[in-house]
Amino acid sequence: QVQLVESGGGLVQAGGSLRVSCAASGRTFSLYAMGWFRQAPGKEREFVAQITWSGSSTRHADFVKGRFTISRDNAKNTVYLQMNSLKPEDTAVYYCAGRNAGSGSYNYWGQGTQVTVSS
Repeated sequence: QVQLVESGGGLVQAGGSLRVSCAASGRTFSLYAMGWFRQAPGKEREFVAQITWSGSSTRHADFVKGRFTISRDNAKNTVYLQMNSLKPEDTAVYYCAGRNAGSGSYNYWGQGTQVTVSS
C-alpha cells in the first residue's frame, strides 16, 4: 500500500500563487506515476497533471498549461503542484493520486486539500 498526504491548500486572491504538496509513503517502489486531480462543487473530478515517478515525463491538462507545473523531489518522496495566475474557477479540492506500474488507472488517493481563489 501507498499512503498519500496532501498539504498546502488555502485561500488566495485571483492572480496569486499557491503550491500544494503530496508526500508519499509505504510501497513507493511500486509507483509508476503521480498525478493531481481536482473536483469543484457540483462538478466531476478532473485530471490536472501527471509526472512519472522517475520525474522524466510530465503531462498537464490544457486548461492549466502555462500556469501550473507539476514536479517532484526524489529525496523527499514528495510531488508538488505549483499554481500561478490562479483564477476563481480553479477553486476546488485538489487530490493527489498514485498509479502502479502496469495499472491503467490510479490506485491510491490522498484525502484532498482545499484551494479557494477569491475574485
